[in-house]
Amino acid sequence: MRIRPIAESDLDELRVLARETGVGFTSLPDNEPFLAAKIASAVSAFNGETPEDKRLYFFVLEDEVEGRLAGCCAIESQVGREIPFYHYRVGTLAHSSVQLDLHRTIDTLFLSSDHTGDAEVASLFLRAEYRGTDRRHERNGALLSMMRWLFMAEFRDGFPDKVLAEMRGLFDESGRSPFWECLGSHFFPLDFNEADRLTGLGQKSFIGELMPKFPIYTPFLSEEARACIGQVHEHTRPALAMLKKEGLRWEGFIDIFDGGPTVEAYIDDVRGVRLSRTCRVEVKAGELEQTPRPRWLASNTVMADFRAAWVGRGPDDDGVLTLSEAEAERLEVGAGDTLRILDTDEET
Repeated sequence: MRIRPIAESDLDELRVLARETGVGFTSLPDNEPFLAAKIASAVSAFNGETPEDKRLYFFVLEDEVEGRLAGCCAIESQVGREIPFYHYRVGTLAHSSVQLDLHRTIDTLFLSSDHTGDAEVASLFLRAEYRGTDRRHERNGALLSMMRWLFMAEFRDGFPDKVLAEMRGLFDESGRSPFWECLGSHFFPLDFNEADRLTGLGQKSFIGELMPKFPIYTPFLSEEARACIGQVHEHTRPALAMLKKEGLRWEGFIDIFDGGPTVEAYIDDVRGVRLSRTCRVEVKAGELEQTPRPRWLASNTVMADFRAAWVGRGPDDDGVLTLSEAEAERLEVGAGDTLRILDTDEET
């Protein structure tokens, strides 16, 4: 299992992933022209043909044995520069009456584009058959999530100060969003899936045009809708847990459609960025010692041919990491090359 940049030949497989993501996964709609354009944009980004502030880095998790894609993830270098990037900001308004000696604080929702210019980690999806605890599938989700920090650390100058991640919100068993039904449906003459589809296709101008410009008082929402604010879909909980471990936190911003939380951090404070380091490669034939579980994450340092994967051991005291021939081939490195590595169990 290894991470690599998406290629034009991955279009059919990417469509399969898009169909499997389910409702609320805005960034990967099942639309062939849109996905083809996304792939072309990513190829240009990895080749350095796109300005740094407009780059989409889209990665796939490749099952080398089966010859198929197991998952995907992405990094937007900056959001909101060309297409508005909206959230609700959860706030508080205080009301008081001196005459009646009464004081009330009421939660509110403000339409916001405060994250304009931030980087975004997005589009993380792992196919169901690749989620598990057997040796071959163990920590595939962690590989998809954490390799992005190695990439951002290696090419740090191409990213801004902050990074965010939007989390999918709560839906019931029929795929219905209580938050949307109580709020968004009253302002958009669309059902959730159509509004979600348009947003995924980048057609977001209708949000600013149709949503109310004044704060929304949450007591006017149903109890079921209020319970969605800042909560995540059950399938999104593992991804949120990994992001929290890296230091991303919810600061009161939510998705305007489903109420899911947006978590954020300063990039230099993210654990995977802060603790990653470089080492020199040696390659040795034959069997090498393996850690009991995937622990050491490694990537090469070439943007256009970026590769990331688990390796079976860490570096020695001299900063040299010995790879098996298979590991070196998977990462496309040779003796004397440089790797960026991360001990994912390190707690410092």
